[in-house]
Amino acid sequence: MKSQAYEILPTPVRRSLRKLGRDIRVARKKRRLTVAMMMERVGVSKVTYLKVEKGDPRVGIGIYGTALMALGLGTPLAGIADAADDDEGLALEEARLPQRVRPRRGGPGL
Repeated sequence: MKSQAYEILPTPVRRSLRKLGRDIRVARKKRRLTVAMMMERVGVSKVTYLKVEKGDPRVGIGIYGTALMALGLGTPLAGIADAADDDEGLALEEARLPQRVRPRRGGPGL
């Protein structure tokens, strides 16, 4: 049974999670690892691990991250929202820069 939270997820998010699950399954198979081996490495039940491979959004992001690390894929979650890669945020920040900079009275630089 799908929860209401799942139903309101934007379609691109659902597709991305399903792709992530499929990618994890393919990576596991390429490494010749069984579901049981992954369950042990990730520290979850079989039901939960199978949800990971289906891209279930109700599984915690930490479990997805642990599965990726167990497959030797490093820490790919670390760069998901990296401020240095946020082009829109950087553009907004630049747009807010003052036109002129004036020294404060009595402050440094006088």
